[in-house]
Amino acid sequence: MPKNWQNYGQRKLMTDISKQIIFNINDIIKVLPHRYPFILIDKLEVLDPGKSLVAIKNVTINEPFFQGHFPGQPVMPGVLSLESMAQAGAFLMLSQVEDPLTKNMLFSTIDRAKFRKPIVPGDQLKIYMDLVKRKLSICKFHGRCFVEDKLVSEAFLSANIVDRPKEG
Repeated sequence: MPKNWQNYGQRKLMTDISKQIIFNINDIIKVLPHRYPFILIDKLEVLDPGKSLVAIKNVTINEPFFQGHFPGQPVMPGVLSLESMAQAGAFLMLSQVEDPLTKNMLFSTIDRAKFRKPIVPGDQLKIYMDLVKRKLSICKFHGRCFVEDKLVSEAFLSANIVDRPKEG
């Protein structure tokens, strides 16, 4: 097999992904490096490529954090809603770069984070991420999490697009 065919499947995937609008969990884990139990988005839809998307996180009682976070009154830790936003923002940017399997998003700041209502088992978290500004490899996002039509958390997050370490 010719050397340039070595990553043909991955290159084809990334070419196709920039045209795709709806992504399921299998699509998401092809782009993000996160795995269970730390992948915190289940599905997403790109609203405006490179600019905005909405992600879904189905919150279930069998999540590992519920075992120790307020037993008897399970509440999703607020910082995990921020992590959900970060993962959605990372997907938004990585789905637009030429070779996303060679890049990562490392978040550097969180500003104006607000937690307005507890997130509990059975909730479906809708995460709206908007790119506010991009300058070179630095991106700033505004994220908002809703349960039904109620805003439960929001924040501004900044991140850098960096090279992913080579495996091996």
